[in-house]
Amino acid sequence: MFFISRALRSAFTLWAILTIVFFATRMTGDPTSFLISPELPEEQRVELRAKLGLDDDVATQYVRYGTALLRGDFGQSFFSSRPVVDLFMERVPNTLLLTIPAFVLSVTIGMAAGLWAALHHNTVFDRILTTVTIVGQAIPNFVVGIAAILIFSFSLKLLPSGGMGTWKHLVLPAVTLALSTSANIARLVRSSMLEVLSQDYMRYARSKGLSPFRVVVKHGLRNAILPVLTILGLQLGGLIAGAVVTESVFAWPGAGRLVIDAVMQRDFAMLQFGILVFSAAIILTNLLVDVGYGLLDPRVRGRS
Repeated sequence: MFFISRALRSAFTLWAILTIVFFATRMTGDPTSFLISPELPEEQRVELRAKLGLDDDVATQYVRYGTALLRGDFGQSFFSSRPVVDLFMERVPNTLLLTIPAFVLSVTIGMAAGLWAALHHNTVFDRILTTVTIVGQAIPNFVVGIAAILIFSFSLKLLPSGGMGTWKHLVLPAVTLALSTSANIARLVRSSMLEVLSQDYMRYARSKGLSPFRVVVKHGLRNAILPVLTILGLQLGGLIAGAVVTESVFAWPGAGRLVIDAVMQRDFAMLQFGILVFSAAIILTNLLVDVGYGLLDPRVRGRS
């Protein structure tokens, strides 16, 4: 029952997001203003609206959209007249090329910084890290990205400001995307490790004369990392969401930028499909985390 309940909640959440996005897009204006010149006769605009299915009332459009989704038809882009699935899948490898290194980087930095801060509790480094994690979580990705471009591209001229080509093009967007996640992981590792270090079995291990490295790694880190692992899935979902903004800032030709372009162009079908995929990825990640909690802790299943 626990797993069925979580799956149904996830499905309802996804449907609610799609519904909100569908009606919100129809409130943004007429997309034909981007597709044809204002100097052309009004008859051509009316004909184009009919071709795109925009001449019907919103309720009829919604029913038609939902019926098409059930058939696996996600529509065509208003601008390219190509299936939105094909356009999106062409950009997915570029997004993975950005998010995977960012995730690895955030986990590596976050784990190392959090562990070091816990082992040097109440030192200057620990206080600095605590401040950095708070700031890192508070500053939006686009602010960090713009600052990175100004410093490392325009001032120091060390790295390209955008686009995709060599490994240098990946550095700034990957680091920008990983900053907030690594700060969160560092904070979680630090608090979890501090809790483990205060346990009786850790004092007992030290009293046996074991080396500090063995005490920390074998007895401490192995237990401290368990609650952190369950959070990593949520952090991956955050990276997926953050990629949308980061790709736009650095002109990275990924799926996230495609969604941003769809917003600017009022490309309804492309926008709806992009949000569908990103939302489904985040919701699925959260669902897997919930299921993992339920498998590891029966008390969680009992509270559903």
